[in-house]
Amino acid sequence: MRTAELTDGAIAGAVGSTALNVVTYLDMVLRARPASSTPDDAVGRLAGAVHVDLGTGPKATNRRSGLGALLGYATGIGVGVGFALLARGRRWPLATAGGLLGAGAMTMTDGSLTALKVTDPRTWSRSDWISDIVPHLVYGLAAAATWNRLRPPCKRR
Repeated sequence: MRTAELTDGAIAGAVGSTALNVVTYLDMVLRARPASSTPDDAVGRLAGAVHVDLGTGPKATNRRSGLGALLGYATGIGVGVGFALLARGRRWPLATAGGLLGAGAMTMTDGSLTALKVTDPRTWSRSDWISDIVPHLVYGLAAAATWNRLRPPCKRR
């Protein structure tokens, strides 16, 4: 595995994360819904589990908010790097790679939130599931398109 392939995976994951955030913010605008508290809640749980003091009051709130966003990017970039390891430098069909990347990001996110007892997907409504699936699918398609764009075309023999 070459460093360039891992870097391309990280770039693809970062682009996918940005696309996911754009779709999420558009959803907030269109439905006039508040931001989710789950990233902040996850940071609070993680900080407690590893005995890290984030402070109190507004400082702690601001740290949880910033760290929650950074954890989202870290997850997205990590999924992109994981895909690079799987893809071994090759381009993949957009639908296949997009679905795999989107499902991977959704599994990593929802799995960790469930493990931290921040949420329980078994209790989600149809609207909750759609609000989760759509941005992750957009993540996957954006990350896959970026990965394919960064990879050199296959040489025909």
